[in-house]
Amino acid sequence: MVRSVSPVSDAPPAPAAPTPVLLIDAETKQKPRNLDLLADWQYVERSIHRLLAAWGREVPAWDDKGALHRHVWHQAECVRRLRARIGEFIGGKPDAPVSARLERLANTVLRAPSLEDALDGIYEFLLKTLVGAYGEYIATVHPVHDLPTIALLHEINQIKSQQWLWYRDYRRRRPHRTAAAYRAQVEAALADCGSFRAPLSVERGGEARPAGVATDFRLRRFSARDVPNRAQHPFMDYVRADFRTNLETRRLFWAYGYMLEKNLPDDQLRWLYDGHAMPWDWQHDISRHLWDESRHGDSGYSRLRDFGITLAEVGFSGYDQAERDATLKDISAARGLPLDDCYARHDELLAPLRAEPLTPAQLYENAFMIGLVAETGHFVVKNEGYLDFKEGQDLASAEMMLFDIIDETAHVTYAHKWLPLLAERAGLDNSGYRERATKIREESQVRADALAEDFLRALPRGDRDPGHAFYQDLLARIRAVAPLANATTCPPRSPKPM
Repeated sequence: MVRSVSPVSDAPPAPAAPTPVLLIDAETKQKPRNLDLLADWQYVERSIHRLLAAWGREVPAWDDKGALHRHVWHQAECVRRLRARIGEFIGGKPDAPVSARLERLANTVLRAPSLEDALDGIYEFLLKTLVGAYGEYIATVHPVHDLPTIALLHEINQIKSQQWLWYRDYRRRRPHRTAAAYRAQVEAALADCGSFRAPLSVERGGEARPAGVATDFRLRRFSARDVPNRAQHPFMDYVRADFRTNLETRRLFWAYGYMLEKNLPDDQLRWLYDGHAMPWDWQHDISRHLWDESRHGDSGYSRLRDFGITLAEVGFSGYDQAERDATLKDISAARGLPLDDCYARHDELLAPLRAEPLTPAQLYENAFMIGLVAETGHFVVKNEGYLDFKEGQDLASAEMMLFDIIDETAHVTYAHKWLPLLAERAGLDNSGYRERATKIREESQVRADALAEDFLRALPRGDRDPGHAFYQDLLARIRAVAPLANATTCPPRSPKPM
């Protein structure tokens, strides 16, 4: 006997889906409620970007520096996505005013009593609250009508998950209990902002300014690092002397020189924080430039490690090393401390010193010198290095060179793009800036050539000289790991430009 099967399932009915929250009402014209909410979210994401710039120079460890630099770029991408979505709405303005309550929240997080508290404020409070607000929005609005917003929030939360994984690992390595008073202040400010669940009304005269501009917060004058800022023995004078004629010397220089590029993103954190009056597109370009330079630092350091060379040996000196040296000498004299002790304690002794905000003229000059002088001036020697390392069968070093060349071509484009506006804001004459850059590069080349000649004549070359012996040891260790097939046949190349 065949049993008939009922076409109706015996299983209990599934619960009805919740009714989506509507984004319009009877009075709505062409502006759904989520447009104001997107504006609030964009301000908070942009504030996180500024908070990372404000506190990033305090991060001492190499890998954590790199993570923070990457998160600056992450934040730029989060802001870009939200601004693009806002611009798709009728009447949508990415720079529309938002409530001053959001500024008060951002400034509360900014004024943390320590770096560790600031990181808690950024990641544990702001990031987690935003992710929760995004998730609630995705779960409660109509799943089709506003699908573009839902999709971009999923994208942002994927970015946030990477940021959170770093923070979780960081806290496992560096446990910390948030200062109670600071935690209470941030929680109260978050509650005052409704935890970003609904748009905040904007009172006339009560529009939010960029985070920090109405405070006396000052960035650290010298970026932090937890490794020596001097080499065990001076060796770079020998590198400068032999750069043109010795391919192995050039290989040592490029690994070390790229490692030093980790300095520039910490400098560019100041560009971002003090350049708040510049358009968002500039902030976005500089954020990418910053992340690229951080990766260049990682490229050089990874190549040094391939060769068995550590930062403890060669040091992580600053682009501002002359100023660091002078300041440490002043501290040594004022406190009666041995200078070597001051160098051993450099991070502790330099930490209290604060930087004055960059003026518009200084901001212009920084962008000009990096884009039109330093980066433009190195393209010839970089291309020579790429070709010579490739011919010498050190493809890893050649690849390091190539990706830097690709990135820095874009950076020079950024400089040409933004120097006119930077000059206008600073009240400077930007006409003839290309000719000025060419003249500076030519003068720098003359000085570099003369210095190399002086070193060739004056530097001791015997093994008894510790600097020369250290330099030769570095070359030998690199050679043992990756010998160059053309080390003895490569002809002289262009001199080091600066």
